[in-house]
Amino acid sequence: MLQISTGPEQLWEVDYRAADTITLNGQPFAWDMADLGEGRFHVLHEGRSYNAEVVSTDYATKNIVLKINGQRVELNAKDRFDLLLERLGMSNAAATKVNELKAPMPGLIVDIRVTPGQTVQKGDPLLVLEAMKMENILKAPADGTIAGLKVNLRDNVQKGQVLVQFA
Repeated sequence: MLQISTGPEQLWEVDYRAADTITLNGQPFAWDMADLGEGRFHVLHEGRSYNAEVVSTDYATKNIVLKINGQRVELNAKDRFDLLLERLGMSNAAATKVNELKAPMPGLIVDIRVTPGQTVQKGDPLLVLEAMKMENILKAPADGTIAGLKVNLRDNVQKGQVLVQFA
């Protein structure tokens, strides 16, 4: 069983374990689907035709982005283990808490793109480290808030040195 949501207001329970049937909120879900290749599908449900395309999938977070008849739909899935952790108040137990960013190699700080107190999202550029005549953009490993910068512009840093601390 999966719990699928497209937001806080829209929630469905999908049971796909039976070999020949799928239930949606306890009711049989009858559909016909043709795989068109490359993540594209044609779906018939209750006499209506739908074109579906898988835009992206993130198996770690169980997020799927689809285009259905040209409309973007983001699905979030939770399996029975996710639901159990949520009931126990541990839904964020698997989330990675990052406290600091360390230098991956020795080099020179040539650009600082954040300030203390700034909120960042995973993948946002934080610093530029020049090493072996190449510029390396160091990005946020997770969502968070910058608690402090431990380096200044033009500082030489060593591998493993703390560069940024997160709140």
